[in-house]
Amino acid sequence: MRASLLFLALALTLGACTGVPKDVVPVAPFDASRYQGQWFEIMRLDHSFERGLTNVSATYAVQNDGSVSVLNRGLDRKSCRWKEANGTAQFLGDPKTGSLAVTFFWPFAGGYHVFALDKDYQWSMVSGPTRDYLWILARRPDLPQQQRMRLVAEAKRLGFPVSELILVDQSKPNCS
Repeated sequence: MRASLLFLALALTLGACTGVPKDVVPVAPFDASRYQGQWFEIMRLDHSFERGLTNVSATYAVQNDGSVSVLNRGLDRKSCRWKEANGTAQFLGDPKTGSLAVTFFWPFAGGYHVFALDKDYQWSMVSGPTRDYLWILARRPDLPQQQRMRLVAEAKRLGFPVSELILVDQSKPNCS
């Protein structure tokens, strides 16, 4: 009985890490095959797992089983070393909705919810399980300031702490 309760508590805790923040609606229709490829981080809410990294990108590839492989990559300019994290994403429901659970360290998964997406798949906004996680991504390492500000305004309207967003340095590194 005690083991069952522990398992249930663990399952509920892990499931809470993939939820969608209230009033944030993942995009639909979503086409994973169009979303795959490389995306550059333009702005983000900073967290320990990315702190200090520049030139951050994420590369997604749809797998035969419908899952999505994830490669996150960023440069630690102080040491001139690239840091990488490989993971796998699974759709939380309908694969035509941009709501996934990403696992980098099993059994822990985090929500990945595409809630704004350019019709040509050139930029997106992604939330984690809470409003403490926000990424503005683009297919190129830059995004015009006017477009960035429109996305930031939308994120603010949805209650994200946009004053804490950082602009990710995507300039060419001075590493030899």
